[in-house]
Amino acid sequence: MKYSMNLLLWGNQIDESLFPTLELIKEIGFDGVEVPIFNTNPEHWFKFRQKLDSLGLACESDTICGPSEHLISPDPAMRRHTIDHLKSALDCSLVLGASRLMGPYHSALGVFTGKPATEEEWQWGIEGIREVADYAESLDITLGLEYLNRFELYLTSCGDEIIRFVDEVNHPNVKIMFDTFHANIEEKNIGDTMRKAGDRISFIQLSENDRSTPGKGNVDWEGVFQSIRDIKYDGWISIEAFSPKLPVANIWRKMFDSEEQLMRDGLAFIKSNLG
Repeated sequence: MKYSMNLLLWGNQIDESLFPTLELIKEIGFDGVEVPIFNTNPEHWFKFRQKLDSLGLACESDTICGPSEHLISPDPAMRRHTIDHLKSALDCSLVLGASRLMGPYHSALGVFTGKPATEEEWQWGIEGIREVADYAESLDITLGLEYLNRFELYLTSCGDEIIRFVDEVNHPNVKIMFDTFHANIEEKNIGDTMRKAGDRISFIQLSENDRSTPGKGNVDWEGVFQSIRDIKYDGWISIEAFSPKLPVANIWRKMFDSEEQLMRDGLAFIKSNLG
């Protein structure tokens, strides 16, 4: 098992100002970091890659699509723009040395029609991700698609939907990234959902129900850890936690003592259950 820390805990400004944070992440005992890609200029990431390499930290990457990048838009120009945007994020992932680009980018975050996804929207998503996956394959990068809860996304908002979506894309470079925060909202049983997804899962984010320290809330951690063992998962386990430093998360109250405390306690909790 390899352990990672998602840098969104420190907000969406991912640059050289985080170098001391990377040093602390390494000192605490993490094997790598999840790097959110908001800046899709590959040149932005060269110094960041150098710092990661100097510390011996591995890296996987994440990205999202907002209202201006919507892969299931009825506007063909918007869909083409989104595909190009995701290819640029893949170029940045290549610079960072990431083998995965993960996130809910099969559709736009926070964009709703007031209705369930149509068959046409579903197919636009399938077609777009297939093209992005072909490009990812040429870079030896795997896509890790994520479902979000119903308040943030409507194309896929539960395990069954993301499993169906990935199966219909039917591409060797398309897998699932599983996040316990959204599963805790949407699933009857998180462990059963993880077992159903099985080897489609290529990355796991462990996130508490309130996005604070894993193990301090009400997620069914016993069920989560058992399912990880049941599917014989032995890849990346990452902590994803948020704070007021990420305004889009709408967290305005203090939920942990410090980022360092959250990392130390969270990693110790996970290792005590997974070894």
